[in-house]
Amino acid sequence: MSILVALDQGTTSSRAIVFTTDGRILASHAIEFRQHYPKPGWVEHDPEDILTTQVEALRRAVEMSGVDVRQITAIGITNQRETTLLWDKSTGRCVHNAIVWQCRRTAPYVERLVAQGMSDTIRQKTGLVPDAYFSGTKLAYLLDTLGLRPRARSGKLCFGTVDSFLAWNLVEGRPHVTDATNAARTMLFNLHTQQWDDELLSMLDIPREVLPEVVDTAQIIGNLRTEILGRPIPVAAMAGDQHASLFGQACFEPGMVKNTYGTGCFMLMNTGEVPVESNSGLITTMAWRLDGTPTYALEGSVFMGGATVQWLRDELGLISSAAESETLAQAVPDTAGVFLVPAFTGLGAPYWDMYSRGTIVGMTRGTGRAHIVRAALEAICYQSADLFSAMVADRGNRVPARLCVDGGASANGFMMQFQADILNVPVMRPVIMETTALGAALLAGLGAGVYASKEEAAAAVRADLTFHPAMAQCDRQAALEGWHRAVERSRGWAKPEGSPLQSAKAVP
Repeated sequence: MSILVALDQGTTSSRAIVFTTDGRILASHAIEFRQHYPKPGWVEHDPEDILTTQVEALRRAVEMSGVDVRQITAIGITNQRETTLLWDKSTGRCVHNAIVWQCRRTAPYVERLVAQGMSDTIRQKTGLVPDAYFSGTKLAYLLDTLGLRPRARSGKLCFGTVDSFLAWNLVEGRPHVTDATNAARTMLFNLHTQQWDDELLSMLDIPREVLPEVVDTAQIIGNLRTEILGRPIPVAAMAGDQHASLFGQACFEPGMVKNTYGTGCFMLMNTGEVPVESNSGLITTMAWRLDGTPTYALEGSVFMGGATVQWLRDELGLISSAAESETLAQAVPDTAGVFLVPAFTGLGAPYWDMYSRGTIVGMTRGTGRAHIVRAALEAICYQSADLFSAMVADRGNRVPARLCVDGGASANGFMMQFQADILNVPVMRPVIMETTALGAALLAGLGAGVYASKEEAAAAVRADLTFHPAMAQCDRQAALEGWHRAVERSRGWAKPEGSPLQSAKAVP
């Protein structure tokens, strides 16, 4: 029996899952690690935490599965995207904490790029919009702040997203590589040429010598270091988490769309082998690259998805566990007019407002804990509905037949029913909700030759439950109108003094 293993390095935890080739989970182990918030809007990870928790999760999952290590055919890596690391090539030590995708410290860099008229160039070449979300400005910040450009130009430093960092540390020979899906999230990679772009590097003064080699999403990059599991197992895939999830949902045809409910929410629609430019505030990105051939996707990102539930638990103390949120939300018939906009680190697509901040509106003296918790869960669905509507608009108002869902929060039946109601389309949940890890495992199987084609790998993907819309159109419209009014209240809240954007809207 062949076994596939996925390393799923996420924003709040590192997980490893052991799969059979027909998609059954034999064992799973996850380890949470600490989040660092040095300033408001700043988010960091200790690189050592990322590495040690991922290795320990791998060892524990394999031990729990009971499989013989010799049965493991391939390992796939999937990762939180955009999170930026910079390390010394000779020692392997990072020069700074990892700057997490959620971090907004590089907003001034983005403002400068916009003021310099680079928005169209960035959009045309990368499919992205200028935003602190992406890796390029984070790397520029590290090089500037730490004075490291001379070392970078001399080839003494390595930049990477988390996939690169894990490959460097886990694979024999320390390859400095990234796959095309992660490269496409840097704001430095040209979607059309499939190469790092000199003009984009120049705009942030990024030395080419610091960048990793870009490889296919499914290909063997080397063997796992023997001391980790006792034998050299091929590492045969790397993919950003949302791209792995799209693959794990078998969304292989143009127009198929999935939404992952993790720390954030990420909706991707397969658009085929030609990149589609959005007119609705979405971004164009890679779906995957196989045998040198790229497949593209439209994407919208919600920065605060499941992290909103963590906030309810850890900062407000309104719930003791994520599971309690569903019970509490169903304890009231509605939110009694309360809307919560969880823009704690700004708003992503389709708004792209770096200066939005969290807002609760509509409260009265009768507002209780259950109303706020329900409003928080509904907010995750409202944000996803904004992405879905933008995708429908970009497809000429062609509505997809269904929304495929996955991720931890998709286990919340209340949320999935509300999502179907507010979208007015069926929501399909698979048997294996950890489709990010499943996608990484299937891609690894493809890269190692376990599967002859992606369609053969898709046999491991099975539907479990479909939620059908049951909300009246008038109620749906009223709810969406209320949500959009609340969003407008949150926008532009944190613009710093002296910002040219603030000056343009100064109140007399």
